[in-house]
Amino acid sequence: MKKKFTFLTIAVLSSFFSCAQPFTLPSLPYAYDALEPYFDEQTMTIHHTKHHASYVNNLNTAVAATIALKGKTIEEILTSIDKYSPAVRNNAGGHYNHSLFWTLLTPKADSLPKGPLMNEITKTFGSFEAFKTQFADSAKTRFGSGWAWLIITKEGKLKITSTANQDNPLMSVVKEKGTPILALDVWEHAYYLKYQNKRPDYITAFWKIINWTEVQKRYQAAK
Repeated sequence: MKKKFTFLTIAVLSSFFSCAQPFTLPSLPYAYDALEPYFDEQTMTIHHTKHHASYVNNLNTAVAATIALKGKTIEEILTSIDKYSPAVRNNAGGHYNHSLFWTLLTPKADSLPKGPLMNEITKTFGSFEAFKTQFADSAKTRFGSGWAWLIITKEGKLKITSTANQDNPLMSVVKEKGTPILALDVWEHAYYLKYQNKRPDYITAFWKIINWTEVQKRYQAAK
């Protein structure tokens, strides 16, 4: 009887902690040094295991304290973020943004997108180079910390935008809403160890490691 109680107690506690920790830190789809020399190993390690992990832990704490968030997906939280605390907004955004960002990077990058996405970029921005310039300008001119985005609007159009801090275009509080298909983190923790205050150099490096296959997949899903 004592053993059954012990096993039951363990099972209940395990279930409790599983429910209390709905969000987890995703593994990177490549090694920390795989994006060298563009993104360095030390920055990638700290960025993933410290910064992103902190957003996940803090989000789980905030969710545990908010009954209305129980069982909601990260996307459901973001699209009604105005209902929740700043802690939920900052950490839900931080978790979503970084989870997306990691998938958009690859050590085996194509130099250009292909197919329908490339056609749409050319149609919308005039050329791929014009798109690069506009996206880079959005990243360079974001004051302080934030993100640059390529999104699909509700009308199905491509648009470049940026957000402050850990906000993103899925959030109910942002001015320009849409589905993100490309993102660039311009918080200093993303680049300062290698590039110091040279954000434009970091942005230039980003083009060398974009996973255009993943961007294309997200474009097709959003359309």
